[in-house]
Formats: sequence, structure tokens, C-alpha cells
Amino acid sequence: MKPAPQFLLRSMFEAAVAAAAPEKVLAAHLPPPPQGRVLVLGAGKASAAMAAAVERAWPEVDLGGLVVTRYGHGAECRRIEVVEASHPNPDAAGEAAARRILALAQGAGPETLVLCLISGGGSALLALPAAGLTLADKQAVNRALLRSGAAIGEINTVRKHLSAIKGGRLALAAWPARLLTLAISDVPGDDPTLIASGPTVADPTSATDAALVLARYHITEPAAVVDHLRRGEDETPKPGDARLADAGFTLIAKPMMSLRAAAEVARAQGVEPLILGDAIEGEAREAAAAMAAQALRIALGQEGPATPCVLISGGETSVTLRGQGRGGRNAEFLLALAVALDGAPGVHAIACDTDGIDGGGDNAGAVIRDDTLSRAKALGLDAAARLADNDSHGFFKALGDLVMTGPTRTNVNDFRAILIERR
Repeated sequence: MKPAPQFLLRSMFEAAVAAAAPEKVLAAHLPPPPQGRVLVLGAGKASAAMAAAVERAWPEVDLGGLVVTRYGHGAECRRIEVVEASHPNPDAAGEAAARRILALAQGAGPETLVLCLISGGGSALLALPAAGLTLADKQAVNRALLRSGAAIGEINTVRKHLSAIKGGRLALAAWPARLLTLAISDVPGDDPTLIASGPTVADPTSATDAALVLARYHITEPAAVVDHLRRGEDETPKPGDARLADAGFTLIAKPMMSLRAAAEVARAQGVEPLILGDAIEGEAREAAAAMAAQALRIALGQEGPATPCVLISGGETSVTLRGQGRGGRNAEFLLALAVALDGAPGVHAIACDTDGIDGGGDNAGAVIRDDTLSRAKALGLDAAARLADNDSHGFFKALGDLVMTGPTRTNVNDFRAILIERR
């Protein structure tokens, strides 16, 4: 007996998350246990679980350090301190943790191995303002960028140039100690300079690039931020900087690994997977419209593959907030998808963030079925109106279709799957 569509979709999502679990993937990427001191520093939604994996892999190694993760994403460690802070908007706890991490890096000796554990979310968690800026300045521009619809690459370009620790500055602080970064990618293209805003890698962007991002989205405040970028002082270290020449960087998990794991779950159930890509960006509702059109063509037999099949994709879409509702990019994608599918029979979908938190909500994402719109109508819910108000969370909560996982302690970005049954 084949599993119900919702069960299959949930199983695929769970396989995607499991494929990126630090306890599963980290140990294989560690070097041989060193003889000297190891200083572990880290930031991101997966950093605490990564630190715990290091402790398990190196029980006899002399190690200590500090990692910062999002509230609720901690893990039990005995030798590495774990602190929690706010995401996606930075707070004082993140600023204090970043200041301590920078000081620890500056105190590392030449014989110390500095092991940096970096994952998505680190940009907000390492909230140490550049000289002349305040945490309030960073909070204001961060809120404006998150509401603007800017892509993650654009947002992180700005973040790097408002920071005393990101954009390679953490690596500079640790030099000349030996440095190795283990990272979990949550960014389209797996660009090391964008993961947590690249605290341990050279930065190819400039303050001018950051200023252009703010201008593109008509962000003119705070004045201190605009002026800081205009002056372009104290630039980030650039590719070719000799101080970063020997810094090692290894990706231990990335989105495509998770998409392939999900594809195997579908294939085992006789459903043909088609991976559309792991780097899809742009407005969530526009991506949904494009994928809905493709799903409908497949359902009507106008293009391959043969049904049953499932369209799988990753990446990080964005949402330009125009309404007063609540919801993350995955729920918004699904609500737009449901509207575009208009109740097409035999088409079901899931969209979730692999960290377990969709935007600032309490859910990982949501699911839709081919009867989503009819059930919504019976409850007096107008899907198109809710979409216009950016109220995807309220829509799916009323239907009981939110996906609730809690923090997964990993993060390889968004997971989307559209199942098209045989007609």
C-alpha cells in the first residue's frame, strides 16, 4: 500500500533534515585529533549541535570555546560553552556573545587550532557593530532589509560592512593561529562568503556594494549606517589577503545533499523525483506561480515526467511585506501555490525551512492538499485575500495544516516538494 500524499511529503522533509544533521555529518570532516589546544568558536542555528558533535568525536582532546545559537536551538555540551541569542533580528545577547568570541580569537596563540563552526543564522547571531555604529543601528537596517524583499546575498553584503566580526574579520582576529572552518550551507550556490556573512573567509564585496543595496530598496535610515557605508573606511579583508591564505574551509552539509535524500524516499515509493534546483530565489509567490504552472502541465500530460512524480527544490525565496499578516516565506509560497493550482486534483505540496522555523513563526512551514481551497472556503477563509495581506500563517493555522517540528538544530535552507499523483 502506498503512503498517503501527506505522509510521503512529510517523510521526504524528515529525510532532508536528517541528511544534514551535525551528529551524522560532522565527524567525518574533522582532521586527526590534534595534540595541542583546540579553541572552538561558532555561530548559527546548527552551531550548538555541531559543538556537541565535536565533543563526541574528540573526547580526549584539550578543547573549549564558545558558540552562539538561536534561542531554543541549544544542545548539551560539557567543554564548549553554548549561549543563545535572537534571530532573525539581533539582540544584546548576540552582541555580547560576538564580542566574547572575537576576544577569544584574538587571544589564540600560534600553536592553537581555532575550529570555527558556522551555519545559517550566524549573521544575526554575531551582532557586533562596526566602530561608530550601535546595535540599534544594526537592528533597524536589518528589519528594513527583511521587509524589503532583498535576496540573502544582498542582505549579507550589507551585514558584512556593518560588522566588526563578519566578512573575514573573525579570521583576522585569530591570525596567526591555525584556523579551520566547518560549515553547513544555507545559501543558494553554497557561497562561503555568504554563509553567516562569511566571518572566516575573504570578502569580495565592498562598502560601495552595500550602499547600493540600501539604495536599491530605498532604505535611507539610520543615517549613521548610510554615512558609514559612504565613507567606506575599515574595509573587509579581500581575496588574496596573506593572513587568510592558510585558513581552511570545509562544507560538511549543503542543500543538494538533503534534496537527494528526499528524492530517494520518493523513488522508494514508486514516485519519480525531479530536482528543480537547490538555489531558487526571488519572490515566494512568483516562484509558486512558476512551479504551479509546471505542475499543471505535468498533471495534464503536456510535459514529462510521467506521473506519479514529485518536484523537489531548495533555495531561499523572499517576501516583500505589504500586508499586516504573519507568515514566513515557505507558508507564503504554499498559499500562493494553492491559489495558483486552484484545487487541481491530485496535486499536493509541502514547503518548510529545514531549521524548523519559517521566518519568525513557531512552525517549519505547511502543507497543502488538493482540497485546501475547498476546506478554506467552508471555514470562510479567502485564500487570495490572505495572500494579499501576507497572512499565510493564520490561513494554515485555521486549517490545521502548519508543520510543527520545533528546532531541528541544522539548517540547509528551504525544502519544497510538489507531489503530482497519477490521474
